[in-house]
Amino acid sequence: QVQLVESGGGLVQAGGSLRLSCAASGRTFSSYIMAWFRQGSGEKRAFVAAISWSSGNTYYADSVKGRFIISRDNAKNTVYLQMNSLKPEDTAVYYCAASVDYGLELGRYEYDYWGQGTQVTVSS
Repeated sequence: QVQLVESGGGLVQAGGSLRLSCAASGRTFSSYIMAWFRQGSGEKRAFVAAISWSSGNTYYADSVKGRFIISRDNAKNTVYLQMNSLKPEDTAVYYCAASVDYGLELGRYEYDYWGQGTQVTVSS
């Protein structure tokens, strides 16, 4: 059974940085795509970034490109989201997600496994 556990959220001032972690267990994730999504208050859940566990290829939403970096640590079975130059509009619950790698473009996946989320609040 796949389990995804996020951590690292919190309160930060605009312009600051946070690093989110997603600890994955229950599978060998070398053939998975991992992603981060976020959901602001009253908004739909939105894609943030994705990474191929095997190749390390990445894909980002335009709203975070150049500010956020997704990465993975194979030894720790952990995916990270380094968030820099944070803005108040980045405030949201951030979710980690996983999908089997079907060889699609990274922006085309739908995700089967989800974590419970971690709150990120950016104050102005």
